[in-house]
This record gives sequence, structure tokens and C-alpha cells, in this order.
Amino acid sequence: MGFGDLKSASGLKVLNDFLSDRSYIEGYVPSQADVAIFEAISSPPSADLCHALRWYNHIRSYQDQKNSLPGVKKPLGQYGPPGVADTTTSSVPAADSKDDDDDDIDLFGSEDEEDAEAARLKEERLAEYAAKKAKKPALIAKSSILLDVKPWDDETDMMKLEECVRSIQMDGLVWGQSKLVPVGYGIKKLQIGCVVEDDKVGTDILEEHITAFEDYVQSMDIAAFNKI
Repeated sequence: MGFGDLKSASGLKVLNDFLSDRSYIEGYVPSQADVAIFEAISSPPSADLCHALRWYNHIRSYQDQKNSLPGVKKPLGQYGPPGVADTTTSSVPAADSKDDDDDDIDLFGSEDEEDAEAARLKEERLAEYAAKKAKKPALIAKSSILLDVKPWDDETDMMKLEECVRSIQMDGLVWGQSKLVPVGYGIKKLQIGCVVEDDKVGTDILEEHITAFEDYVQSMDIAAFNKI
């Protein structure tokens, strides 16, 4: 970048074009950039270079306070539009340009490596989460059921009836405590509790198996049903 030779007509033309949509060389307030360019111009630009002349007269009004303006002076070649050779400064050696290209390549390579590392870490965390989820035991829905099993009459062997009921064994079924409850006329019913896994044992299956002992069982009712 640069304006070229600011003591030549071509350099001043570049400066004029540059200032056609700008008030200052850099930023929105007078700075050391303006002082550096101002001091590089040997005389005020001609009237046909209206933008450069406007800027020149404006910066000249700051000459008494130029040292207090913000910023730090840089080489003239670092100001102005890109692609204009600055003949007032030495050109950059080709080797340095090559080094800059190498630095750019390394920079992009670093970004690629960072992206790859981020992706690897994400995959590891997802794998860890999946492993933990697989190890976590699934919640098994269970219910506590209290059954009323009624005999045919008062002559039914209730011990045998209970033995028949408890002989029913299924995956997901656990029998609990039981007791005999008077019904009337000397008849007692068997009240027995059990815990079942909902996905494996239903009340209809229990009723089917219990009433299959038709020599002892007249009927079966559900006295209580609670989810665990």
C-alpha cells in the first residue's frame, strides 16, 4: 500500500482520490498518520485536487498541536490504498514476502488442527455419554397388587388353596404376605399380596392362572393396585 511519491503529481493524484470519501488518512479524527503525510508534501496541492487541498488546509490548522495528536507515525508506505508502490521507502525483500506466505500457511494449518482437535474432543465426549447411558440400569415399572381369592364354600381347604396360588411362578412375579379374611357364614377368603413387573405380568394373566384351580377357587378380585 502507499501513495507513491507525494512530491509528484501522480502521488498527489492518488492522495486526492484516497481522500474523496475520507476526512483523514486513518480513522475519524486527526492523528499522527495525517501529520506524517502532511510533512511528506512539499507544498499545498493544486486547486484541481480539491479533496487533497481540503485535507491539507485542515491538517495545517493543527500544526501547533501536531505532537499531541493521537497515534504513532509509521513509514509512509504503510498509509494509503493498497497496490501503490511507495518509491520513498525501500522495497521489501522477496525473501521476507516468502516468509510471510509461509506464516500464513502455518496459521491456516493451525486452525485446521484446532478444528480437528475440537471434533475429536466432541466425539470422545459423545462416546463417554453413550457408555454411561448404556451402563445406567433401565427403569422397570412395577406394581403392588392385593388379591382376594374366594373359595367355593366353608369346606374348601384354604391351606391347599394358598398352596395352589403360590405355585404359580412367572418371570416378574413375586408373592408376598397373605391372610384369611372372614366373608360370612363361616367362609373365609384368601387375601394375598404380590409385586409384578408391568411389562411381564398383568392382572388378566394372574386371574387366568388362579381360577384354573377350579376345585378350590370360585373367583379372584383385585382389592388394591398401586404403582411402585
